[in-house]
Amino acid sequence: MKLSSTYKFLTDDLNKIELELLETIQAEHPVLRAASTQLLKAGGKRIRPVFVLLSAKLGEYNFEQIKHVAVALELMHMASLVHDDVIDDANIRRGKHTVNAKWDNRVAMYTGDYIFARSLEILAKIDNPKAHQQLSNTIVELCLGEIEQLKDQYNVDQNLRTYLRRIKRKTALLIASSCRLGAIVSNLEPKYEKALFRYGYYLGMSYQIIDDILDFTASEKELGKPAGSDLKQGNITLPVLYQLSDPNFKEHLEHAFQRANIDNENLEAIIKIIKESPSIKQAYQLSENYLQKAEKELSIFPVNQATVALKDIAKYIGSRTF
Repeated sequence: MKLSSTYKFLTDDLNKIELELLETIQAEHPVLRAASTQLLKAGGKRIRPVFVLLSAKLGEYNFEQIKHVAVALELMHMASLVHDDVIDDANIRRGKHTVNAKWDNRVAMYTGDYIFARSLEILAKIDNPKAHQQLSNTIVELCLGEIEQLKDQYNVDQNLRTYLRRIKRKTALLIASSCRLGAIVSNLEPKYEKALFRYGYYLGMSYQIIDDILDFTASEKELGKPAGSDLKQGNITLPVLYQLSDPNFKEHLEHAFQRANIDNENLEAIIKIIKESPSIKQAYQLSENYLQKAEKELSIFPVNQATVALKDIAKYIGSRTF
């Protein structure tokens, strides 16, 4: 199943959003314009705009208003990716050179800042304080998540609670906010708005867990970046966290982290251990638990195109291989 087939009825509106995104990032300065355009054209699932549109379909669907939310959220996500790549010193994303690799870190940081500022300009077109408050809270949490990840780099003494809080802030809340903002702008009742927020949160948690699993099980071609990238950067993700219950593995990883840069031979050995361990299955199980919770939140809505698509997206996320 292709993800795009689950929401084919949104194709025209998503194409309009893509054009809006391209128009919005056209900076006057040629380097800033080129860097922003490269990032946009590198692709992406545009999953956040999809959640905005699908949630809005459950209420009063006014595309001219809703598009501003969808564009703003995708720009915010793009800005966070540019900053992530600088922090992680990443050269490849989605199979293409990152902004910092093609230019340098300063250009990348200014590009991220520019895209972020444009997202706020677009959102200013929405005359709804509740929407602005929701997004402001999400931005604060997103920044906290990034700081937490930096603080915990190369730290093998972590627990599940710390990991879950980190991915909530880094990934799940932006997806949850996409759902909630779609509901707010389409004037859905608070109980439906909250249900969509919870759906997005549970789905976002599962989405990040699957990403963390694929970092070990998928190929570089499928990932669009080298396998084991998170581990190489000292980030403890769920499969590693589960495997740390083995004292021998913990000692092995701690020794590898002492150099603050795992060499390729060590990295391949650790990836092999993780892939052959029960930790992958355990991580899939936690992902599935979140997906079941997400689907349950949709039970208060009538069955229609939008709710069927939201359920299908959850199924896709649980079974995706890249």
